[in-house]
Amino acid sequence: MTLPHADPKLTFALALLAGMFAQALARHLRLPGIVVLLFTGVALGPDGFGWVEPRQLGPGLFAIVDFAVAIILFEGGLNLQISRLRREGAAIRRLITWGALVTLAGGAIAARVWLGWGAMQSLLFGGLVIVTGPTVVGPLVSELRLKRRVSTVLEAEGVLIDPIGAILAVMLLRLALSGDPGSLLLTEGGAGLAAIASGLLLGVLAGFALAFALRISRVLPEGLENVFVLSAVLLLFAGAESMLSHSGILAVTVAGVVVGNSRSPLERDLREFKDQLTVMLIGLLFVLLAADVRFDQVQALGVAGLGVVATLIFVVRPLGVWLCTMKTDLTLGERVFIAWIAPRGIVAAAIASLVAADLEREGISGGTELRALVFLTIAVTVALAGLSGRLAGSLLDVRMRSRDTVAILAAQTLGLALARELRQGGVPVVFLDSNPESVRRAEEEGFSVVYGDALQESVMQRARFGFVRTVVALTANPTLNGVFVNRARDRFGVPNGLVATSDSGVGLVSEQVSRGEVKVAFDAPHDVERWDVRGRRGAVSIEPFDYTTPERPPEGETTATTSSGGLSERFCMLAVTRDGASWVVDGKWRFRNGDRVAIAVHQPEREDALRELASRGFSLAERPAGEPAGTPAPIAEAVGAG
Repeated sequence: MTLPHADPKLTFALALLAGMFAQALARHLRLPGIVVLLFTGVALGPDGFGWVEPRQLGPGLFAIVDFAVAIILFEGGLNLQISRLRREGAAIRRLITWGALVTLAGGAIAARVWLGWGAMQSLLFGGLVIVTGPTVVGPLVSELRLKRRVSTVLEAEGVLIDPIGAILAVMLLRLALSGDPGSLLLTEGGAGLAAIASGLLLGVLAGFALAFALRISRVLPEGLENVFVLSAVLLLFAGAESMLSHSGILAVTVAGVVVGNSRSPLERDLREFKDQLTVMLIGLLFVLLAADVRFDQVQALGVAGLGVVATLIFVVRPLGVWLCTMKTDLTLGERVFIAWIAPRGIVAAAIASLVAADLEREGISGGTELRALVFLTIAVTVALAGLSGRLAGSLLDVRMRSRDTVAILAAQTLGLALARELRQGGVPVVFLDSNPESVRRAEEEGFSVVYGDALQESVMQRARFGFVRTVVALTANPTLNGVFVNRARDRFGVPNGLVATSDSGVGLVSEQVSRGEVKVAFDAPHDVERWDVRGRRGAVSIEPFDYTTPERPPEGETTATTSSGGLSERFCMLAVTRDGASWVVDGKWRFRNGDRVAIAVHQPEREDALRELASRGFSLAERPAGEPAGTPAPIAEAVGAG
């Protein structure tokens, strides 16, 4: 069943919408996005409904693929931090070097043995399956809540090996088209190290130029930075390709590395923009490329094709990981799991399609079979990792036993004070904030901080919400707090949500509280903005109190009493320690004898606050040795004196 009057515009629009719909569906089903994208592409392609026919785009198909790969690789370059190679340890460095060579050789041997391919065709396949696909690994790691050591290795390998695999595949393609190993030293037709050298040089120059433009605020008007960089990346790719074929891939990757490692105040905004754009392009590319691969091409590989993929999964990858993780502090279970998880992604698919097209244009056979085998590898490895990762992680004991992190939205006075108390109790804390000054204060105190719009899923992923047990939204906007908690629960399954509000009787927060979806942060509604002003003035202290059930409840008083027509803001209960564990106080918390409670006290009203707390069963606890009794613990220095 095909659509009448199909044309290139309709094909492009359908593929774009189908890609976004498939990724949305994948998130709802908690499946790897590429699994649903591959199925969608096949279902809508010529072998399915026939609604998406990529060949109708003509040469424009590969222009779209070229530009999309350029943007994706630039975004990958942005995330390739040079310092990360030194910081993350020997295992990662080996995986992206020696591990890549093992995969190259192993994939080539497997294709040669199982399918009887020639040497160059086999080497091209080995080069194309080096990359492990960060766009697949990242969401998978977040969903599985792996131990930090394992997740760090998998995520870093995926990000760092992407451009390396793409560049190596281009070098092998140049060698295949020339047919002479010695031609790698020549420049004819772009074949040779000249393409590598020119791409490297152009990438470095363009990267420094972009970094300079982003760093100097007078160069680019506000709001035009992201689209300017996008335009520059596309021009860089096209310009490099026009001068020397296949130098553009290296140029945009190197430019991304330079920009990503520069200290630009706009770098984080650029990353967020590129994250969103990459999601759209990944959906578009996978639908188009999957639709362009005919089922009979994959079927023609037969059992031998599955044999190649099985060899990669059960022999080549384990061998590479075993060699690269020798004499490291990774346990046997961690090494086995890393060997098991190696899904291929969009870069492998896109580069395979470009390689097949180049071989076809040069009249060299084997491009169709090569692309079909790469797509078979992608489908099998992604499905295997996505469907078995949870079970394998549990059996090998590499998953976190439970969520343990508290994520705090807004690094202001009460948030920082709460974080300090939780950290003393051994609870991991991460902040999300879009205010540079607040981010700086939290980082200076040693907290993990993710800068950006906390409502964006990419920002939550960077904050590792798969490990988050509780989110505490402390902005002065109750609606924003409520939306943030909803997204954390719906997209990442965060079980506990607390929101700050000065009035829980109206608006979104009221509806959420009544439905039991959220709780009011701290002991009662509080004006967090007022507390932030107090903290900046040095008028807030955090003091420990012990709870003992009072002989009779105070009459006519609650923790939410009003004063002068407003809230009672003499104190705010932040965190409670019970049986050695620390928790965030919420509006429904029931105190028990022996609870130790950290309470923020407004110093000008301290005496009144102590009397009210005493009537409720809270007595000032003994201070650590060496600290004078009765001396408050001001937090002005921690949050700024401004």
